[in-house]
Amino acid sequence: MAPASAPRRISERKPRERRVKPIRLALLGCGTVGEGVVRLMRRNAAMFERRLGAPLELAGVADRSLKPIPELGLDKSLIVRDGAALVERPDVDIVIELFGGHEPARTLILKALAAGKDVVTANKALLAENSAEIFGAAAKAGLAVGFEASVGGGVPIIRTLREALAGDRQRAVYGIVNGTCNSILSMMTESGCEFADALREAQRAGLAEADPTLDIEGHDAAHKLCLLVTLAFGVRLEPRDVYTEGISRLTLADIKYARELGYVVKLLAIAKDDDGAIEARVHPTMVPARHLLAGVSGAYNAIYIHGEALGASMYFGLGAGQMPTATAVMADVLETARHRVAGARGAGAHALGYPMPHLKRARVKPMDDVVCEYYLRFMARDQPGVLGAIASILGRNGISIVSVLQQGRGVETTVPVIMRTHEARERNLKRALKAIGRLRMVAGDPAFIRIEERL
Repeated sequence: MAPASAPRRISERKPRERRVKPIRLALLGCGTVGEGVVRLMRRNAAMFERRLGAPLELAGVADRSLKPIPELGLDKSLIVRDGAALVERPDVDIVIELFGGHEPARTLILKALAAGKDVVTANKALLAENSAEIFGAAAKAGLAVGFEASVGGGVPIIRTLREALAGDRQRAVYGIVNGTCNSILSMMTESGCEFADALREAQRAGLAEADPTLDIEGHDAAHKLCLLVTLAFGVRLEPRDVYTEGISRLTLADIKYARELGYVVKLLAIAKDDDGAIEARVHPTMVPARHLLAGVSGAYNAIYIHGEALGASMYFGLGAGQMPTATAVMADVLETARHRVAGARGAGAHALGYPMPHLKRARVKPMDDVVCEYYLRFMARDQPGVLGAIASILGRNGISIVSVLQQGRGVETTVPVIMRTHEARERNLKRALKAIGRLRMVAGDPAFIRIEERL
């Protein structure tokens, strides 16, 4: 019998792990949000590598005023002054633009795309005003433009509209998308202070800029609404198409009267699809106190969406701040990096939820044709016939009254008269208020706030 062959020795050497090429990032701007991005990259480096199957590395930071931050690993070798040279470097895969503003952000984003780099940005104003140019360049190059952080801070509304709700037809979007305004209105409502005092407190707390015009006059919310409209309705909208009205003329009296009527005042970004005609407006709005949006206070944001099949859904979270916004930026970085690791093309052609050639300019409904319910406040002389004269003018313009509050009594003095109307066309209301303002028994300009009763 042949002897048994000796057992073969099995090598205990582990197979050599294939070294995966890191994804290299260029950061443009290292202010509050940029620093948050670096912190997340450092804190979650191991988790990000597990998620991607490849490490993330910071190739460089372009910031003219940045000094080394040793605890974040930002040394002199990473800090550069020439952003254009950084975005064109061959060792950079993804460019994160956090400069804000229009230039040099626009030029650098276009340079990055031309050089074959994917882009992540939080720059809502730039995207709202240059969406065709930037997203068009990305689509042509087959690259990604991630912009989750541009609307709602840490609220993942961009990806939700583009992906999670893509199977439904959206009918309306209502957004509390500016934390500065929401903080000011919350202070006025809860602390009983006038607008100027609430603004100063918001500035002291770092919730409002030294020059808060962009926020308090509604322009920031209008930029964000442009992006929401495109994602929700598949049409392009420019900021000049959005009726925009801020909160600087609101008084504490109006806030209190709203509460008496069962409402809370919010700055809402509103978009509705009326058989292809798009309502797009930003203005103070009375929301029923029982509604979910009424309870959104402070720096929190919320976007409330009506879908044809799904019905109503709301997305809520911190709308600003270092880490919430940095979290949204890193979500886009990770999604874009996954495409890079897989060798797939970016999502530039569908970054807005539709192929770029399918995005036509929105047909915007004129504000004069919008139909709302209204809160009205008149300062009227306390004399017989006042209510009748006001009601007569409203009636001649097709506006009917739901309720009336008359505050105080006086002799040869003015008292506030508060009215709530049924639905009326904006054109008719403005014509009626102009006529009422000419009455001798009415002092000053009448005030009004639009009501969204059936959100």
